[in-house]
Amino acid sequence: MLKKLYIENYALIDHLEIEFHTGLNIMTGETGAGKSIIIGALGLILGGRAETNVLKDKQKGCVVEGTFQIGSYNLQKFFQENDLDYYDSTLIRRQITSTGKSRAFVNDVPVNLATLKILAERIIDIHSQHENLLLAESSFQLSVIDTFSGLNDRVAEYKVQFLNYQSLTNELQEIKRRAAKVGSDLDYVQFQLKQLSEANLKSGEQQELEELQQQLSHADEIKTALESAFHTAKNEETSVSSLLKEIETQLKRIIPFFQPADPLLSRVESCRIEMKDVADELEQHFNRIDIDPEQLALVNSRLDLIFSLLQKHRLNSVDELITLKETLSRQVEEFENFDAIIEQKEKQLARLKSELETMGGEISGLRKKSTPNLESSIVILLKQLGMPFASFSVQYAASEELLPTGIDIVTFLFSANKQIPRQELSKVASGGELSRLMLSLKSLLVKNNDLPTIIFDEIDSGVSGEVADKVGNIIRSMAANMQVINITHLPQIACKGNHHYLVYKDNLSGTSKTLIKLLAEEERVLEIAKMLSGEKLSDAALVNARHLLAENRV
Repeated sequence: MLKKLYIENYALIDHLEIEFHTGLNIMTGETGAGKSIIIGALGLILGGRAETNVLKDKQKGCVVEGTFQIGSYNLQKFFQENDLDYYDSTLIRRQITSTGKSRAFVNDVPVNLATLKILAERIIDIHSQHENLLLAESSFQLSVIDTFSGLNDRVAEYKVQFLNYQSLTNELQEIKRRAAKVGSDLDYVQFQLKQLSEANLKSGEQQELEELQQQLSHADEIKTALESAFHTAKNEETSVSSLLKEIETQLKRIIPFFQPADPLLSRVESCRIEMKDVADELEQHFNRIDIDPEQLALVNSRLDLIFSLLQKHRLNSVDELITLKETLSRQVEEFENFDAIIEQKEKQLARLKSELETMGGEISGLRKKSTPNLESSIVILLKQLGMPFASFSVQYAASEELLPTGIDIVTFLFSANKQIPRQELSKVASGGELSRLMLSLKSLLVKNNDLPTIIFDEIDSGVSGEVADKVGNIIRSMAANMQVINITHLPQIACKGNHHYLVYKDNLSGTSKTLIKLLAEEERVLEIAKMLSGEKLSDAALVNARHLLAENRV
């Protein structure tokens, strides 16, 4: 249940702190005092949209905090799945900065709005007048039946399978689309693959060929240079080796009496040995170099093929051509496997569809089984609410295709008058009738929906007198099993609360401010008397107020 609500800098509210209680909490006040403002602020911590125009002081941020007692509602798993700290007394906070940025927290852990909304649906339901319009929507009507029938868990299981079915359907369509596209291009893809496969490309090949091309193109020049270098190194009379040997001879003569000559001799010997190796290698290279026009032609032809393929496919390297070949190979292989893949997916889809049809059929049967009880229960409540000739029924139609909620299309049929055939609810029900019908539904659903708190924002719109008293009785009966916060303008309903709050506007400080207070017994008498007679209190109104409170004391 909602234990405490704190609001700061929201619309007409500077600072407001309200403690709520178990049972029926009544909230009254003049039109424009700010009752809906309080509900709007509460909507923020339940995941509602945040806008800067709600800021009372545009230079400051807005804060709304709600403390909820949730120890009896088995929410530990939800908190664990969403990495939230669980406490029986849980604090939800929403902050809006002066620039319009919004942040939400659960027990001081940041959460996104999607998570906040899911949590909110588990702990509180706010019903305002415009929600009566939901009664005309088939999806809402179906949710009513499922909640009343205790089928929400089974429908949730069905929805998981339905999402799998949709995902598999989309996957199959995408595979067929790709198969058609690859099929239309298959001849060209196979031609490209054949061309690249026959090229037998190898990584690094282009660089090797270009180096070989340079060598073959300059073979004559290379051979002449190698020959000249070899003769210079090996000539008997003038070779470098001969000169180095002469230097060795001179150094050996002076070593006995000139020690620095010894290391110099070692270095010269090393140079001569190295020079001999260089000369041998020059000779080997000279002997290996051939002037081969045929090999050069082959190399040029191979490079022309590579450059042609690079230009054709607008690529920059042989490695990229090899990658393209692998991609084309996979496309051809994929197309060859498409038939088997499509057949496998179609079998999976047919199996899943059959399972969904079975699940949908079972859910439909359970819905229809509980529907007569729902219809009769609503009619009984409507009669209690001053509609003695009301009739209500649920019309089922089978969907031609699977739906996220099963195989049923439902329509609520309604008539408020004797001997008038039932018609679609949206076509025949007035605002007051919709309010009473919605209240009837809500009172039935709370028995099957483990919800801590429900808030009614003037659900009694369009009723008065004896009907208002009966509306109040139903609301009070709901409060026996859950916390109810009810905003009302009717004294017949206000007198039935366990606790009564007055919302009022303070205009004395120069700016209008919304305030709220919990009324003491005598203050409550005065407030209900004003609701009966207006600002000018009469003795009769006071007597009537005391009488109403005494009659409804709980």
